[in-house]
Amino acid sequence: MKSKLLSLPYIVWMLVFTMIPLVMIGVTAFTDNSGCFSVDAFVSAFQYTNIFLKSLWIALLSTVICLLLAYPLAYIICQMRPSTQKTVIMLMMIPMWMNFLLRIYAWVLLLQNGGPLDTLLSAIGIHGDYSNNTAAVVVGMVYEYLPFMLLPIYTVMGKIDKSLIEAAQDLGSNKASVFRRVILPLSIPGVISGITMVFVPSASTFVVAQYLGGTDDIMIGDVIDKIFFTNNHIGAALSLVLMVFILLFLVLMNKFGDEEAIA
Repeated sequence: MKSKLLSLPYIVWMLVFTMIPLVMIGVTAFTDNSGCFSVDAFVSAFQYTNIFLKSLWIALLSTVICLLLAYPLAYIICQMRPSTQKTVIMLMMIPMWMNFLLRIYAWVLLLQNGGPLDTLLSAIGIHGDYSNNTAAVVVGMVYEYLPFMLLPIYTVMGKIDKSLIEAAQDLGSNKASVFRRVILPLSIPGVISGITMVFVPSASTFVVAQYLGGTDDIMIGDVIDKIFFTNNHIGAALSLVLMVFILLFLVLMNKFGDEEAIA
């Protein structure tokens, strides 16, 4: 009885701030301006298919880069002394204390023409456009979400029983074999959590592309953000489609994680 009472605030919170808004979005998506049932909003949403696919591609690319950077970094941190590990993790988290928009705007100033990066590279004879393109959007995404990939991997990797590594070494395994047979399989849950925590917000973000992308780099989150002011039915339909895709992705990741746990 006590546990049910303790969970009551959480249930009320979920009902008011999660379930009711979802129901409202669903009703808006499946009705027209007169309040009658209609799927016209979903038909109209098909015109944004290319933007939707590009958003998923940018989110996937950003997730892969975050994984390639975070995994070896987490492994290196785990080899450090405990006190040093805490210091490094704190340094990784300090930028997260700043406002999201301020961090993105800092990248705008850094990558813009005539900015620090352009000036430095121009001085050594390298010229190019480093802002208002897809590459700049990916850089901003990786910067924003790298800690969300690093922390789960580091947490899981740091909890690996050292005796398992020592046992593998006693049986004649070299460092590469220990990593492949012990560390990598046991760190998969952290990898799956990291992929989920990076891909989901990357696919639905609506700020990064506005500041760092060009006219062809608009993402589905930006479309949803803007279209609600002109046609909330189409915006709600796009939101539902994106939510369904994200839910399918989460189910896939959970299933993959369960299979890894069984193996």
